[in-house]
Amino acid sequence: MTSTPTPDVAPAASPAPAGCGCPDGQALAAQVSRRTLLAGASALGALGAVVGTAGPSAATQLAFAGAGYTGDTVVVLSLRGGFDGLSAVAPVGDPAYAAARPDIAIPASRALKLDAMFGLHPALAPLKPIWDAGGLAAVHAVGQVNPTRSHFEAMAAMENAAPGSTLRTGWLDRMIGLTGPVTSFSSAAVGAASSPPSMIGPNPEVAVRTVDSFSLGGADDPQERARWTTALSALYAGAPATVAAPARATLGALATMNPLRAAGYTPANGAAYPQGAVGDALRDLARLIKARVGLRAATVDVGNWDMHSDLGRSDGGWMFRQLTELGQALAAFHRDLGAQMQDVTLVTLSEFGRRVAQNGSGGLDHGHGNVSLVLGGGVRGGKVYGRWPGLAPAALDNGDLAGTTDYRTILAEALERRAGISASTVFPQLASARLGLFTARA
Repeated sequence: MTSTPTPDVAPAASPAPAGCGCPDGQALAAQVSRRTLLAGASALGALGAVVGTAGPSAATQLAFAGAGYTGDTVVVLSLRGGFDGLSAVAPVGDPAYAAARPDIAIPASRALKLDAMFGLHPALAPLKPIWDAGGLAAVHAVGQVNPTRSHFEAMAAMENAAPGSTLRTGWLDRMIGLTGPVTSFSSAAVGAASSPPSMIGPNPEVAVRTVDSFSLGGADDPQERARWTTALSALYAGAPATVAAPARATLGALATMNPLRAAGYTPANGAAYPQGAVGDALRDLARLIKARVGLRAATVDVGNWDMHSDLGRSDGGWMFRQLTELGQALAAFHRDLGAQMQDVTLVTLSEFGRRVAQNGSGGLDHGHGNVSLVLGGGVRGGKVYGRWPGLAPAALDNGDLAGTTDYRTILAEALERRAGISASTVFPQLASARLGLFTARA
């Protein structure tokens, strides 16, 4: 069942008539129209939203969401719009870099040195201590086997991750299907009202715009929630599993999330998330991980990277602002989780990189090769991985940084070493070579 966009909070239910004792679910169902109830629980706006399918016992399973899986929570941070990896992890040791970008290149004097070739953008300074401690790595010159400069086509191919095959499911859905019995909380899109194409397929997933808005509209009061639970249970009693499962998944998910909402949240270890979408999403993701709701895979989307003009310089401008928020949010996420970061693997991906040479508007057009940042307890960090092809004209791919490492290689190794599952089913026809990026999970 494919995911469909749903509202963040469901419409409030019509109140029961005054004086109604509502002695049982059938009586309450009679007071509230079926159409109103379906609006309140529609596939499933009540959650903001639960999507996909769930078995009849989903409500019970949610309490044991982590059972049977002992691997890392695999997090994909999608940098939508075409992230410029040559700004984030700048090849300041390549003489062709500054020549191709006379106005926007990161000067070697301002880059945070990673090795003889690469330096981190100064706006990502909060990540440097994690790098130095071995918890952060980069893979450069990452690409797809069939590159395209179309946002839509590149994103679709990246999230399907099965070029040359007939598979139409998303790679995260295929991953989740190999982790044992699953529930709605096995896979989550955090900070979004709907799940991404990587989660398309038969396995359930949940989309959480925010933890605090994850509710049944008009049912924040415990008594009101109890009335809705009774009514929904009665309404779907005896219905086919395909019809009743979403409602039951809704009730189970609400039972899991309501205590989190009621308890509130203060990040641990002095972590301070920046204001903005990425900070909010990573804060909620840390909250869910620490609550042990059973997350095995999660996605967070960060947009606004399509910088065709006015990218800015190393000390200000569009890229600087974007990377500042990204770096602060990732550093806060790492600090907030503390020891629990040992059980998390986070990979950044983008549909493509940007051109090597700046354009006439002080920006960069769509390109190919890119960088992925990899953060987690099992990462062999403090190193830039991948074969660097260089930026000399003869080394470029139609003016772009060549992609020498298939992005799926990073993900496959994460699944094998940190999630304990075979990657061959998830990524068919992928070569067996790996980077040695991760330690094996004990």
